[in-house]
Amino acid sequence: MTNKTTPSLVDQELSRLEERVAGLLDTVERLDQENRSLRTQQDSLANERANLLEKHDQVRNRVDAIVTRLKSLETGI
Repeated sequence: MTNKTTPSLVDQELSRLEERVAGLLDTVERLDQENRSLRTQQDSLANERANLLEKHDQVRNRVDAIVTRLKSLETGI
């Protein structure tokens, strides 16, 4: 009787292990997709930040130029 229960227990354990491996593979795939999505989002945000910094510099330079012109007008009056 011990011989009959042993293969059954081994089969049950193998089935449990197969389920766990399948679950782990699903988790790995989901995490891989999420990772790719986050990297794409990070790249997009980095580009947006660079564009905003460039616009900020342009605006600052324009404001500095306006202030300089106003000061020159002030001293000319």
